[in-house]
Amino acid sequence: MPPALATRPIEPPEDLTIPAAGSETAKGVLSRALGRLVPELLGVGQGLALSAEARADLAVFQALVREVARKNPGSLPSVLRRTAMGTLVRCLRAPRPDSEALLRELIGVFLLHLARASALPRAIRQKAPPKQLVSTTACISIGLPEDTRAVVFENEGKIGIERADGVKALSLQALEAQPPGYSETRAGVTVSRPFFPIDGGTVLALVDTNPLAMVEAHPDKEGNAIDLGGKSVTEWTRPLSEALGLVREHLPDLRGEIELFVQQIVPVGYHDEKHLSASYQEAIGTIYMSLHPSLMTMAEAVIHEFSHNKINALFEIDPVLENAFSPLYTSPVRPDPRPLHGVLLAVHAFLPVARLYERMIEAGHPLAKAPGFSERFARIRQINAEGAEVILENGKPTRVGKAVLDEIQRWHAHYEKMDA
Repeated sequence: MPPALATRPIEPPEDLTIPAAGSETAKGVLSRALGRLVPELLGVGQGLALSAEARADLAVFQALVREVARKNPGSLPSVLRRTAMGTLVRCLRAPRPDSEALLRELIGVFLLHLARASALPRAIRQKAPPKQLVSTTACISIGLPEDTRAVVFENEGKIGIERADGVKALSLQALEAQPPGYSETRAGVTVSRPFFPIDGGTVLALVDTNPLAMVEAHPDKEGNAIDLGGKSVTEWTRPLSEALGLVREHLPDLRGEIELFVQQIVPVGYHDEKHLSASYQEAIGTIYMSLHPSLMTMAEAVIHEFSHNKINALFEIDPVLENAFSPLYTSPVRPDPRPLHGVLLAVHAFLPVARLYERMIEAGHPLAKAPGFSERFARIRQINAEGAEVILENGKPTRVGKAVLDEIQRWHAHYEKMDA
């Protein structure tokens, strides 16, 4: 991101909830959110209590990041867009008990990325390697033995894993030639491709490096452990692909935004009577979902959690509401009282869901004629109306937030006419 763009005030986003045709609002918001991470990457790890080996790795890493920033500054936001990288940088904003482990992983993932792109100035040896290296770009996971002494990264995707009994050489190019689901353990090193294509650039991920995955804010959930729920990978990828196809057919601009944001969907079980999903502001690019037999439920969930990703990117650069976290208000979708921040998340996510239902009815889609479709659409409109009224009556928006609330007001008025 050019320095002028990073310092220029953000333009109020007029269609962040439901994009207008050809809109680039979401792209601009994501670009600004990634731009914020660039200086954070340059300063990551400062002030942390680290082992001598990790301190040495950090010094090499910081020098390398500065070199990359000088030679090709536009490449850093691209690297940080990958959810495995951006999540770790955001989680390292404040000291944590596992800060050194996260820093080791961040350094390893960054070096892995540069090695794959043949962008290293020289071979680099990480003296304090992480327990695993995961590339969501290459769709590869490398599990390192506990006795790994160091990992050497070289261009053309060459990786050397140093142990007491020798060096295990790996080729990322060879690993990427393997099919999704490939897994092999040799000399204590486990290499696998636990990512499965869904649609476009979005994959089903059976590995997750988000350190917050088991931190749960919803009272009906206990974290987001990876769980296929007894179903096959195909039983997951097929309905998810079909759900994204529905969005593409009826909300093409929104589908384009999903492609921009959502890199991986992590499975968290199967339930035939309820649906569970989650996302994190720190983990933009990742969403967690359970599997449900209803295609509309799956489509709703994808839109819902993607929308959280989108507005979370805005929260990265603007608070949106001056009274976002106190006091608490009744939520239309949660049993527990919520701050306006949470109510805004709900309304922002359910409005595009309502728009999908509306467009499917207008198109005469067969699912729109199925029993319960109209009732569910009515319930979604009710949720939106209740939430919008809470936000519009009580929210104190920033300059940027006012545009978001104005858009919510327009769609609230649109659906009020429908229910009049």
